[in-house]
Amino acid sequence: MLNRRAFLRTSAMATTAMFLGMKRPKPSFAMATPNVVIILADDLGYGDVGCYGATKVRTPNIDRLAAGGTRFTDAHAPSPICTPTRYTMLTGEYYFRVGTTVGRQWNRHRQFLVQDDRLTVGELFQDAGYDTACVGKWHLGFGEKTPDWNGELSPGPLDAGFDYYFGVPNANSEAPFAFVENRRIVGLDPKDPISIPGESVGNYHQMTGGKAARWVQEDIALVQTKKAVNYIEGHKDKPFFLYFAPCNVHTPVVPNPRFRGTSDCGLYGDFIQELDWSVGEVLGTLDRLGLADNTLVLFSSDNGAVNYRDVFATGHRSNDGFIGQKTDIWEGGQRVPFIARWPQHVPAGRTSDELVSLADVLAMSAALLGKELPPKAGPDSFNILPALLDEPGHKPPRTTLVMGWPGWALRHGKWLYIPHQGSGGVTTDPNNPPGEGWMNFAETGHKNSDYDGDGKLREDAPPGQLYNLEKDPAESTNLYRKHPRLVRRMDALLEKIKARGERFG
Repeated sequence: MLNRRAFLRTSAMATTAMFLGMKRPKPSFAMATPNVVIILADDLGYGDVGCYGATKVRTPNIDRLAAGGTRFTDAHAPSPICTPTRYTMLTGEYYFRVGTTVGRQWNRHRQFLVQDDRLTVGELFQDAGYDTACVGKWHLGFGEKTPDWNGELSPGPLDAGFDYYFGVPNANSEAPFAFVENRRIVGLDPKDPISIPGESVGNYHQMTGGKAARWVQEDIALVQTKKAVNYIEGHKDKPFFLYFAPCNVHTPVVPNPRFRGTSDCGLYGDFIQELDWSVGEVLGTLDRLGLADNTLVLFSSDNGAVNYRDVFATGHRSNDGFIGQKTDIWEGGQRVPFIARWPQHVPAGRTSDELVSLADVLAMSAALLGKELPPKAGPDSFNILPALLDEPGHKPPRTTLVMGWPGWALRHGKWLYIPHQGSGGVTTDPNNPPGEGWMNFAETGHKNSDYDGDGKLREDAPPGQLYNLEKDPAESTNLYRKHPRLVRRMDALLEKIKARGERFG
């Protein structure tokens, strides 16, 4: 497996050299090559941090990052759920292209999802001479078919372009409730093996055995943040790429005691402030080691936040004024904070309304390294580096954007097209369980022309949705029937992109 990936990666880079028609000399690391740190929060909403308008929580470190760089207001996750977004960010390929069986299961059997011939962000940096690490939530599977939690976890992150991995293998709500370092569970006693009784049917909320290896939920952020800091300290003398993926603010919402009671919107707000502390530890380490000026830092989230009833009652709006939440294809489910800082390169204190996606990290990284992607790599990734640098006269990096799984949406300019009724997720799901804390459509107070005052879909609602986000960012008025020709064009464009790849659509 590893040999095949190495061969394919070498072939891909050879193709790149042919595509360029020459070999680029390696730049001087000290003068031309920045370190890169990507911080990807879990389930953090557009309105969950101060620099995006939150008032019930305090996020001075994330706000400092925005003050020293550029804050994007029209940035999107490729999907309103975790695994598809993380896959797309690393490969520049929408998750539905993985294959029907795996795609529909999201990763319920937890096999390694990054196929052999997919070029990843980590591999790009490795081939440029960087040391690479992933610290935090992985959620892209281990093993050829199912993970061997009591043995060697291969393939895994080390086969996707990372020289080092430490973190939570799935979500912090899912077994195994233990950290993985490189290819093995940390601290596992062979005499007390891990067993996940429901693993074969997708139930990951129970685990027996592995007592010595079990994490303490309240300490996950502290442990993973320390690992990220240690990694930076140990690689300060050569270029590095760090993908840091905190578990905050994914359920269970259990901040460490030192953060409890520090916000104005309960444990959820405390959990956000713990995330901000993690960001501050990373930024402080870069400052202390004199690396900040030569480090590109990106901060974002893998999807929108959950609209919890108790948090909503405090007046906090996790997804700002946008309709929907995690799992929903509406804006609240996939519009996310996105901040870039690279002193002297990315303008400080700037706000940009350019359309960007986490799918664009691969193409941006290639441009940063002075490379061009091989022809078939990253079919849905666009180079957003000129937008980050605010290069004079640069063209918008993209005019279209597909978001989906579950649900589908196509963004084209100011228009958002959804080829089905409802949000595609929890908000309009009639089976949304009240005890889970997730709010349904009627509870949020949002208005949408397809729904009555009780949150029920009107009998005469159109079969799809079309919104003008320039005039109606809250998606209150469905224009599907008013613009039938535009609907047909949008539908044809969506199918074309799904078939061929967005860069080639």
